[in-house]
Amino acid sequence: MKLSLNIFVSLDGVMQGPGAPQEDTTGGFTRGGWLVPHLDEEFGRIVDEEWFAHADAVLLGRTTFDMMRPYWSAYPNQEELVARVLNTFPKYLVSDTLTDEQAAWGPTTVIRGDVVEQVRAIKQQPGRELQVHGSWQLAQTLHNAGLVDTYRLLVFPVVVGQGKRLFDEHSRPTAFRTVSRTATAGGLTHLVLEPTAFTSGDLTADGTTDLEADGTEVSATVPA
Repeated sequence: MKLSLNIFVSLDGVMQGPGAPQEDTTGGFTRGGWLVPHLDEEFGRIVDEEWFAHADAVLLGRTTFDMMRPYWSAYPNQEELVARVLNTFPKYLVSDTLTDEQAAWGPTTVIRGDVVEQVRAIKQQPGRELQVHGSWQLAQTLHNAGLVDTYRLLVFPVVVGQGKRLFDEHSRPTAFRTVSRTATAGGLTHLVLEPTAFTSGDLTADGTTDLEADGTEVSATVPA
């Protein structure tokens, strides 16, 4: 299976507490619910058709698991795609404290110990995608380990100013190939990205750039 991150994110990279004021208040976060005023008709279609429709299994961190389980397990229409995936598809929960009984939510397996190696092993199983939704610390760990194959970011036109960020000063330097980008009528931007090697360069006065990729210098002309 490929591993995908599926994240709601603000313009300044915040992914904490997007859906409600009390969703995640850790660290004294007081700006939860920042995506709600910007929802539009395309939001639900993207989450259904371009995110969950590709899932064969779901991987969650403890905070996101605890937030999702009571909502989706009691969701009125269990046949809707998101509810069906979360309630009936294989789930993996990263937690060193919950027992298997405490983590009961459909077919759920608790991952303890070396998360990176266990996720690497899960990726060897047949299937389409192992999907991470939210799960800030887990998302950063998987990014830094180079295990993420696809990044799906739904970017909202808001600056939150504080909170947990998908990428920060500790993130592994990475460049991305844009697989697709879609703008909705309400101002959301949906990005599908694949990681590539990080490169840097120097814009020169003669209209060329000296690019460095993996220690190799490459020159390219900058269009006038």
